[in-house]
Amino acid sequence: MTRSRALDLLLQNLQLERLDRDLFLGQPGPGTGRLFGGHVAAQSVMAAGLTLEPGAGFIHSLHAYFLKGGSHDVPIRFVVDRIRDGRTFSTRHVVAYQGGEAIFDLSASFARPEDGVAHQDVMPAAPPPDGLPDWEEVRGEILEDAERRRRSQPVEIRVVDPDLPGERLPARRRIWMRPNGELPDDPLIHAAVLTYASDRTLLSTAARPHGLTWGRRMSASLDHAVWFHGPVNFNGWVLYASESPVARHARGLIFGSIWTPNGLRIASVAQEGLIRIPRDRTEDAPR
Repeated sequence: MTRSRALDLLLQNLQLERLDRDLFLGQPGPGTGRLFGGHVAAQSVMAAGLTLEPGAGFIHSLHAYFLKGGSHDVPIRFVVDRIRDGRTFSTRHVVAYQGGEAIFDLSASFARPEDGVAHQDVMPAAPPPDGLPDWEEVRGEILEDAERRRRSQPVEIRVVDPDLPGERLPARRRIWMRPNGELPDDPLIHAAVLTYASDRTLLSTAARPHGLTWGRRMSASLDHAVWFHGPVNFNGWVLYASESPVARHARGLIFGSIWTPNGLRIASVAQEGLIRIPRDRTEDAPR
């Protein structure tokens, strides 16, 4: 599968410049409006992982706060604290700064694999991705934005449960997603790109019961957590199922699960996001 230009650019931006032992510089990439939070999250995963000693294991969880909207105009500085290096677990704390202000805060834990208890639920039923509508095309049609429908994306998304403008739908969604090309043979990059992808579509899930499709809401991720249930291989389709059990005071809570086509649950996600109805009905940054 030929790698898309957008995925090439994302992978370039994941190659952080090391300024000091625990200090890195990353590029936000071109764009307008608010920087996509998943981009900063993916770079923070890279910064944390680059401070590990060889053989320290794989990332198994991250917990993060989106502190301030980033921009495409200024490089991002990542400051890593080595909280702990143990025999099984290693913990890192990363703060991303832009223009002298903290915009993102992440705690990540890495672990060496070991044998032990194992169980999981059954994968949600879903039709295969072939022939399903593309996420960007659906959004472009709703927003009447032909350019968006043609825009290259790092991650391809196919929609099982599309939004219907003005209709109130259950707060559940299933999508298929995969990188728009082959990823390098580096587990840290696979985890970073899956982190990037895990920030897509969640706020739209929480907006479904209110009929708030794109152009009818203002939204922003507030915090984000991912649990990786083993080393990640993201070269191929995965099913992303999400649901929003509650929303109050303009904040929606969303839980997600990520599955391989053969039914293996590889990650779990939780996010709370801000969802408001703007007076002028303008669209904010993509989610």
